[in-house]
Amino acid sequence: MNPLRNLARVMLSSMFVTGGLDALLHPEPMAPLAEDVARQAAAPLPGVPEQDTELLIRANGALQVTAGVLLALGRFPRLAALSLAASLVPTTLAGHRFWEQRDEAQRQQQQIEFLKNTSMFGGLILAAIDTEGRPGLAWRTRHAVDHAEAAVRRTRRDARRAAKAAKVGRATARAKLVS
Repeated sequence: MNPLRNLARVMLSSMFVTGGLDALLHPEPMAPLAEDVARQAAAPLPGVPEQDTELLIRANGALQVTAGVLLALGRFPRLAALSLAASLVPTTLAGHRFWEQRDEAQRQQQQIEFLKNTSMFGGLILAAIDTEGRPGLAWRTRHAVDHAEAAVRRTRRDARRAAKAAKVGRATARAKLVS
């Protein structure tokens, strides 16, 4: 495996592991910021309490720690990157609402954080589509279909040849009987 790819995965996952641990251990400071987003995120999920924002923050933190460690170790990296990207959306929407800030310095700081998360989201998407130089699932599927189609064509051609040979064989046999 490419050492640069390993290093990049560790670097990309480091923010999620540390941030996820913080969310797991100290969700209280984040709860007021996450109220609206947590309520909206929990609404479509059956059995998830909408009022327990701290529980949702902890769950998101646990997901970030788990997926971050998996990405850093190169275990299920594509799934881990997709999971981290999914967890980043509510985190960004809850924590970095720069458009709601009145103070210009606060607005600018939150906009920087928002854009940082957007950049990390892009990196996670790249990590999620990285096949490490091996053919991806789409290529393998197309390749298998192409091989199957070629096998069908060969079988059809061979069947036609066999039928033609059988027809010639019957005609030859009839001609010998007649003579």
